[in-house]
Amino acid sequence: MATLTIQYDGRNKTARSIVEMLRSLDIFHVVETPARKSGIELAMEDKAAGRVTTWDSPQQMFDTLMAQ
Repeated sequence: MATLTIQYDGRNKTARSIVEMLRSLDIFHVVETPARKSGIELAMEDKAAGRVTTWDSPQQMFDTLMAQ
């Protein structure tokens, strides 16, 4: 099966109508891709999951990293 990716401006009426026409033909399978998360969203997930380490000083950070 060949894959075709179409990017279009969702605010453009002509583009939307063409995409809807293609969908109505029932010969295409539409796969919606989830939006990518931004860096801040990924950072907030890391913090919530406990994957963030904090140190009291830069020296403490370097000491911890060098000990590994």
